[in-house]
Amino acid sequence: MDKRKSGVFGRREFIGATVASTLLATGGSSLLSARSAASRRPNVVFILADDLGWGDLSVYGEPNFRTPNLDGLAQSGVRFTNAYSGQTVCTPTRVSFFTGRYPARLPIGLKEPLGSLKQVGDSVGLPPDFPTIASLLKAKGYDTALFGKWHCGYPPTYGPELNGFDEYFGNLSGGTDYFRHVDTDGEPDLWQGQGQGNNTFLNKVERAGYSTDLYTQQAVDFISRRRESPFYLSLHYNAPHWPFEGPDDEAISNSLIGKDGVQSWLNSGSPESYAALVGRLDDGVGRVLKALDDAGLADNTLVIFASDNGGERFSYFGPLSGKKGDLLEGGIRVPTIVRWPGVTPANKVSEQAIITMDLTATILAATGTQPDPRYPLDGHNLRTVLKGEKSVYPRTLFWRFGGEQSGGNIQKAVRSGEWKYLLRGGNESLYNLLTDEGEQNDLKQQYPRIFQQLRTKLQQWESQVLPYPA
Repeated sequence: MDKRKSGVFGRREFIGATVASTLLATGGSSLLSARSAASRRPNVVFILADDLGWGDLSVYGEPNFRTPNLDGLAQSGVRFTNAYSGQTVCTPTRVSFFTGRYPARLPIGLKEPLGSLKQVGDSVGLPPDFPTIASLLKAKGYDTALFGKWHCGYPPTYGPELNGFDEYFGNLSGGTDYFRHVDTDGEPDLWQGQGQGNNTFLNKVERAGYSTDLYTQQAVDFISRRRESPFYLSLHYNAPHWPFEGPDDEAISNSLIGKDGVQSWLNSGSPESYAALVGRLDDGVGRVLKALDDAGLADNTLVIFASDNGGERFSYFGPLSGKKGDLLEGGIRVPTIVRWPGVTPANKVSEQAIITMDLTATILAATGTQPDPRYPLDGHNLRTVLKGEKSVYPRTLFWRFGGEQSGGNIQKAVRSGEWKYLLRGGNESLYNLLTDEGEQNDLKQQYPRIFQQLRTKLQQWESQVLPYPA
């Protein structure tokens, strides 16, 4: 288990006005009541962090720095303590969000994660003709945009502009240097695209600035436009993914020139730079929420914040074991916050188990958008849970990871109610997450019937998704 030493570092103070802007639950504009807002199709802002661990926000227990804007968002909506990512690494989780289905239903979802452009070219990606949350909302009259990380396939065959996004600005690969905007091969990785009608393009661009700030500004500008249609904005930060470079750490970026690569990027930085990374992410969320307030749109905008998988070497894991790349709780349990004025009460904490695909189903239902009947959603609409009309109910959720790793060291997991089956390192275990969040006490001998039931459920699920390539 990768735990971080305790201690206080990088403590940051934020302007009260910015924090206050995030504390709005259903109030704000005197010209728009919650009732009138609910009668219109809501705007949607979906914010996805990259490798942000379950405990990396102060509202989730982070002891070493504060995240006041995200804490404020939680205080104005619903915070989930049992939220899971669709997978324990980047690409499959993004596939699960875009499609609302388990990632293993598509070949791109078996890339764990997708390699760089130089490594894989345009050999696999999210098919342009596959219905996504963006293409479905676009067909319903929504303006759509994605700013930030894509990581679901490279041009010319694949790209966000081909999957329903009117606008795109960001990095296509799994990781990008925050200052130089290059991928792990040292190749330029900042792109801009448009996908409206026949005017579809995606080009590399040059832009000075810190990635988090660039993506935030794109989102603020998009929100601030005058428009006649509702909008769906996906803001997919690359933060706090390695290289661990805070906004004042350009020297770290320069030191990596000629040494770019996964291992050197992973070994970069310090706990202080990680605190600065998360802090700037929190600042960005505060700016986006303020832009909604300033535009008079906060009362009619569904805001969701989540992470694509568990944390990395500098994350705070609290009671959880494991990290990114594990199907232990620390690798798949993530912070998730939902604010939906007129629907979500303020400052509610939910213990309901949810997964990435539920966010897709909820957004589609909130906007009155039907999924494609050829591809039924695996996620649940969370509206009744968000409103507090439905008590916690048991879910059965599945994961499988490691098919591309040498040695056949595949991990598998099922959460069903309070129970979790785990295959890891060739060993099978059964845990009761209600009493053992840290997965320390294997109960398969004491509860053989439950153990076998979960194994059987996993086998049934695997028969319905794609096998790993031989």
